[in-house]
Amino acid sequence: MSAVPAHADPAKPADGPGQVIPAAKTATPALVRGIREPVKATGSPADAARGHLAEKKGRYRIADPGRDLRPVQTLSAGAAETVRLQQRHRGVEVLGGQYVVRMEHKDGKRVVTGTSGKYFTGLKTATTPDVDAELAVERAVGATEDRLAGKRAAAGPRKGADDREDAEKAPALTGTARGLVVLPKGEGVLTQHVTVRGADPATGRPVLEEVYVDAKSGYPVLQYSAIKTFGPQGTPAGKPATANRTAARHGVAADGPQDGTTAGTGVRLDGKSVDLQVFKDAERGEYVMRDLSRMRDSTKNELSTWDARGKSVEETSGTWPEGIKEFGSAGPAFGKEATEAGAVDAHWAAGKVYDYYRTVHGRNSLNGRGGAVKSLVGVSYWGMPYVNAFWDGTKMVYGNGDAEYRPLSAGLDVVGHEMTHGVVENSANLVYAGQSGAMNEAIADYFGNAIKNDTHGIAMDDPDSGLLGESLCRTKTPRACAFRDLNDGRTTSKSFLGVGFGTDNGGVHLNSTIFSGALWDIRQDLDKTLADKLVYKALTEYITPLDGFTEGRNAVLAAAKDLKLSDVQLRTVERSFNAHGIVPGWELAMGVDSDQLLGKVNTSESRAGAGGGWWAASKSNDDGTEAYSVWAGRTDGSGTPKLISPNDGRFHVDPVTDGKTVVWMSYKGRDIQLLARPLAGGPIKVLTTSRYRFTSLAVEGKTVAFEQHGRRGYTAAAYLRLGQDEEPVRIPPSAGTGRFNRTNHPSLHNGRIAFADEHRVDGVYRNDVGILDVATGARTTVKLTDATASVESTAITGKHVFWLSLPDYGTGLTAVRRADLDGGNVVDISPATGKDALAGVLLTASDEAVTVLAQTPDTEYRNETLSKLWQFSPDGARKGRVSCNRGEQLGGAADTGTRVVWTDATTGYTDLVTRHRPAGTCG
Repeated sequence: MSAVPAHADPAKPADGPGQVIPAAKTATPALVRGIREPVKATGSPADAARGHLAEKKGRYRIADPGRDLRPVQTLSAGAAETVRLQQRHRGVEVLGGQYVVRMEHKDGKRVVTGTSGKYFTGLKTATTPDVDAELAVERAVGATEDRLAGKRAAAGPRKGADDREDAEKAPALTGTARGLVVLPKGEGVLTQHVTVRGADPATGRPVLEEVYVDAKSGYPVLQYSAIKTFGPQGTPAGKPATANRTAARHGVAADGPQDGTTAGTGVRLDGKSVDLQVFKDAERGEYVMRDLSRMRDSTKNELSTWDARGKSVEETSGTWPEGIKEFGSAGPAFGKEATEAGAVDAHWAAGKVYDYYRTVHGRNSLNGRGGAVKSLVGVSYWGMPYVNAFWDGTKMVYGNGDAEYRPLSAGLDVVGHEMTHGVVENSANLVYAGQSGAMNEAIADYFGNAIKNDTHGIAMDDPDSGLLGESLCRTKTPRACAFRDLNDGRTTSKSFLGVGFGTDNGGVHLNSTIFSGALWDIRQDLDKTLADKLVYKALTEYITPLDGFTEGRNAVLAAAKDLKLSDVQLRTVERSFNAHGIVPGWELAMGVDSDQLLGKVNTSESRAGAGGGWWAASKSNDDGTEAYSVWAGRTDGSGTPKLISPNDGRFHVDPVTDGKTVVWMSYKGRDIQLLARPLAGGPIKVLTTSRYRFTSLAVEGKTVAFEQHGRRGYTAAAYLRLGQDEEPVRIPPSAGTGRFNRTNHPSLHNGRIAFADEHRVDGVYRNDVGILDVATGARTTVKLTDATASVESTAITGKHVFWLSLPDYGTGLTAVRRADLDGGNVVDISPATGKDALAGVLLTASDEAVTVLAQTPDTEYRNETLSKLWQFSPDGARKGRVSCNRGEQLGGAADTGTRVVWTDATTGYTDLVTRHRPAGTCG
């Protein structure tokens, strides 16, 4: 699975008229249109679709459609039928492998008019796993913990931020095995799919991650958040349990409620009175926000709005919160309480969105089959303001807002956006990561804004017509308030931000306006209803789960031809995509100011190491098919990189080097090994083996330092002396062992190990920095005056020890602190407050420079707020950016002098790059 889509140009099919767009790395075409081919197969639409693919085997190269394609959905609209088929490889589902067949059905006969999607013909992987579900869950939870630790500095506030014990009480991370899935890379990668839920152990922030663990080695090869939010700060999503149980509590039959809707009223947060469809609940003796009128002619399902005030977001994501009720009122006129909670807006807006899809597109509810529509309002974040909204697979959840932002349901565009996520999920089901995730967001933005503009009578040529969320603020102007602007004129070559999946799921919000801006241009330049039908047709009949921007363009153009747009209108559509830079090969236009050491490493979750003029990094092949192997080379770019680890199917990750030895981790089944090999060559030595992972690796001479992990969050800084220690030597906390005592974040230089020392003394929790002389065993403690501040990362040099200090989880801002090696003279070289403060997550240092991977606090995601490398002189007098590359900079390892090596995502791939001097101020 790549964040960068394949490109292809139109061609004529060999066996008939029409247009064929081939796909990369598969023999099955990405799109076929302009055909009218009778189907011989009889039976269901799915049978007919698979029969057509079998009849035209020379074109589609699908060996056995009946066996390898499982029906997912059939969409019927008049004579038109659209069948979605899910690919299976030897009985195992293929992630994103979905093929679509479009037909006309008249007088008992069917004619195929086109096909599209992704069917991967090169899959050969075996489907018997070596890693069982239990181990996969363990590894997925561990990978999620590591990802959270890497993002923690910018995570924002948590409940009880001044008391670490509150974090221990947060819902633990748990994993649910979802079965085997083949990732469509090369010959295929067999994985165990695990969903991880719970809360960040440090911040309390709710978590929902989809993790794919290699079923041969046990290494997590793909991970992203299953979050579909309006704003990029993110909240988890999932599915509530047993919706029928909720209906039963109100005396409603599980097979659909009886109609009893009556007219009600309410006042929106903008002060306007609106009509509501409500229900007189005899059991409760009051009117409730339950609309049974809209689906009375089909499923008799309900559109309802629920009071979730008093519930925190983690209680509503992925579950149905206990004890909540539909918003109620003594009479049909709902009063101030319902207004201020955002309930009136949510109920009214949900009806408007439902009506739009039913009237304009003939779609009955979000799933297209008359499914219930449920909205929860008033949700907080641990009792504090929550300024976001999300769709979790079954319901919409709206935050309570704060002093500036109204409850998120106050925006009709927000409601339309979240409900459209439900439409996308039940049609193209675009994977919520990378470019496919950005398209998911773009389509939600497009329809949310279209519904708002049409309902409120906003003209398409209004300068503010492209604003989303502009009505949510209490004091700010609309333009200052808006979350996004579809009229912002962004183009891919200037504004695409390459990021790893750990940031905004690979840029789903960051890059969405590239695609939604093109769609909005089409709506401004064509009849708006025609534009809506065009985008809807592309979504429901062409786009498939792993499509990127280029495939999205192709889908819209194909849909435009199906709708018989004129040549002038077709040129308008093409011009809109061209104006936003969505043309074949657009990703190749992005430049960098760094020197590439190793291209397309495809290992964004594995950190690189550097030292002694050498680098060490993990690399897969160009499409990410192979298990990772460790390579090393000179940091000045001279010479040829050399393979250090075997390329043996194990995942070799997180290498470090001192210019003489390379040390790394290797995953194979239940074992994680710490391995070492001299750069000059020779046998690989197994240093230690564990079921649990190692982090913060460092090597110098004969000493290897690392953080050792264990069950239930256990960590210990530890070391091994090559040729001397049989087992790791753990560095104990200064207050001895105990539930709240641990050491972590070790760094190594000149035979000394610096580490974070977390412990409790007389019931008081504190953090210090320790320094251990490995040769003598002498231990020095840097006593911190701000002992409640968390120590997030350390680095030690010949003169000083440095660390990141996080005094307040509420801001996420870290100081960069320094002390002498005797523990004295503690000073800040970068503050934890003020305009120059950074949200640091990783620290690395040489004798000449200190480098911090950090984010710059801001109110929105943009290039400047992504993870960037900042470099300081050891006294803090000089500060500047290491590189001005756009996109995300990952990791960072100091070599000698001011040279730094890191993994860079600017181009949409991950490349190992370097700079030998800082770039300074980036404009």
